[in-house]
Amino acid sequence: MAVSFTGRRIICIKNNFLLTPCRSGYIILLPEVPTDVPDDPLLKTQGIPEISSLSTEKCSNAVKKYALNFESAIWKIEDQLKGNPAQNLFAEVLDPLEKHGAPLDTTWGLVKTLFFTNKNLMPGRTYVNIHDKARRFRAIKFNSKPVYTACKEASLNNDFTEEQKRVVGKYILEGRLNGLDLDHVQYINLQQTIKQITNQRTKFKYNIDMATKKFQHTIFDHSVVREFPESVLKMLALDSSQPNLGPWKVTLIPHVYSKFLEYCPDRDLRWNMWQAYTRRASKFSDSTLQNSTHLEELRYHRRYQASLLGFDSFAAMSMETKMAGSVENVKTMITSLLARARPSQDREILELQEFAISRGFDGAMQLWDVPYWKRKQYTSLFGYSEKQLREYFPLPKVLAGLFTLCEQLFGVHIQERKGVSTWHPDVQYFDILEPDSTEPVAGFYFDPYARNDKLWTYQDAGWVIALRGRSSAVNTTPLASLIFNLPQPQEGQPALLSISDLHLLFKKFGHALQHLLTRTSYLEVSGLSNVEWDAIEVCSNFMVHWLYNQNTIDLISGHVETGDPLPSSMMQQLCLGQKHMAGYELCRELYLASLDLELHTSKDFWWDLVKKLWPQYLAFPLDSKDSHPCSFAAIFCEEWGAAYYCHLWGRVIAADVFSTFLEAELHSTEDRSAVGRRFRSTFLALGGSCHPGEVFRRFRGRDPSPRALLSSLGLKQYGVSDTPNTKK
Repeated sequence: MAVSFTGRRIICIKNNFLLTPCRSGYIILLPEVPTDVPDDPLLKTQGIPEISSLSTEKCSNAVKKYALNFESAIWKIEDQLKGNPAQNLFAEVLDPLEKHGAPLDTTWGLVKTLFFTNKNLMPGRTYVNIHDKARRFRAIKFNSKPVYTACKEASLNNDFTEEQKRVVGKYILEGRLNGLDLDHVQYINLQQTIKQITNQRTKFKYNIDMATKKFQHTIFDHSVVREFPESVLKMLALDSSQPNLGPWKVTLIPHVYSKFLEYCPDRDLRWNMWQAYTRRASKFSDSTLQNSTHLEELRYHRRYQASLLGFDSFAAMSMETKMAGSVENVKTMITSLLARARPSQDREILELQEFAISRGFDGAMQLWDVPYWKRKQYTSLFGYSEKQLREYFPLPKVLAGLFTLCEQLFGVHIQERKGVSTWHPDVQYFDILEPDSTEPVAGFYFDPYARNDKLWTYQDAGWVIALRGRSSAVNTTPLASLIFNLPQPQEGQPALLSISDLHLLFKKFGHALQHLLTRTSYLEVSGLSNVEWDAIEVCSNFMVHWLYNQNTIDLISGHVETGDPLPSSMMQQLCLGQKHMAGYELCRELYLASLDLELHTSKDFWWDLVKKLWPQYLAFPLDSKDSHPCSFAAIFCEEWGAAYYCHLWGRVIAADVFSTFLEAELHSTEDRSAVGRRFRSTFLALGGSCHPGEVFRRFRGRDPSPRALLSSLGLKQYGVSDTPNTKK
């Protein structure tokens, strides 16, 4: 019999029934999970899930079953540890946790896949309930004091492998951040603080959502949308089946807002949208939805949370799970990049102003003008249309070329397997095989096209969902779902991809490779698990660099009618186009990263921090009503608080990694395949079993430098002395 404390009620679980005490004994309650659920209702641990048989009820029941099994396993381990300290931590504690957690993880992954691919089968409210339950139960092991104590005591053991030390270290770090070292009073204070943070985050997000929905503008004048491509008109039209007729509704939803600023020729309308967007959830729009107070409350509670755990600031606490290791190292990286980006930005804005004037623009360039004139300048400089480029990138050719590239670089063969159960006829299943082997080392589903039953149908969306990790204890191989909203094939032709589609495909595939090609033995460090946040996007950004390599373009391009590869002249223009206004874009990212760090290290009022930082990073004057921190959802509603810089850090590392391949081609010190195998044996194979700073040194032979990123963006004349220190 297992006992659980749920609020004020004591629940006993015996023979899968719930018993609750009363004055006369126990009342038998209905089982939370039907007792006739098979042991493995949704998944084949050693094979491929029976996806075609999935249903909402099966998913819900399976998650409940595996969650309760997992919790019961933890209780059993805790009981054993109370009387008998573990003699063999992995055999007695961590391996059993992995075995009982694996079915829950896989079922949870299947639920996520259905949520993104079939909103009718997995409605949002149902998914949230299942997701919250799975996440809550999955986290129990990191909140177990007996397990934490056993790991701390065993960490003194020098017989562990490097991978085992990382597994044990993860339990210790998670336990420390969860307050398991604190006394009872401090622990209660920490839990109350975390609850207050959660409440403030919820209010912050609600205000942003309401403020975003509240604003809308309907366009009836066809001249306003004369430059809009059909894909954007379809997104805005009240009747999407007749996108050219109108009227068109514009909102502050980010992907709608950004496209509107890019294509709208009316400057007054652009300003109206910009001011509404930057004043969302502030006192300058609707005072009942203002986030200024919630923002400061969040900062205060995060500071208190960090102080309870022994850190100087929330940012310092954040660095415990980062490759950078310290706020100082991050600031050094930001300063190094800014030294080249800011002068480039000033020059780019001046050139953009001159270009706009030559096209009839009257006035000083402002932030709400940049997206529109940037697009016009880009088209003028590089001369090709998106439609022309699409014709060279049919999806079957791109996919075949991508698989060939992986075979050349990493020595793996990717092969479609027919007859696999999937959730839609469009979905394909692929095995990943080693040379001269018929036994797959991993597999993945590929769901490429936009559909009405998918969760989101705007084109820039893509997800990689880990269904199963690699584990020696459970004897499993990696499995993943790759989900996109690429354009559907039209008029007998294959789907044709834009450059942004190619970026998304290569980026998500790089992300998936890190999960699929891992060689670790434990789920806790398999693939992307336990990888420091600022290194989590290295492989995805690395793969994008191959899109600007001539050999890769020759592999993935073939005109939809003639089969000819992309002409070298267009390839050159493509490479130049990626550097267009790179200084301006980089400065914007650097500003947001720096603002995030300052908000989580300083106690100054948020507006004072904005006024201090803005002129250092941006060439435009700060509008007195610009309240963008009040809608900075990534750092206040999502998990990027004191971590927004991670996106840039990953780009720095990825560019440095890719430069190794360029050096190999230029200097012939070793061929590309040898460097690719080394990349696979480090970044792809090691997963979270080794600190990413050490992973990089094993691959590159030194610490990272920002020079490669600056060079790839065309921001040259960089000083060697500014190399950041990434040792931890």
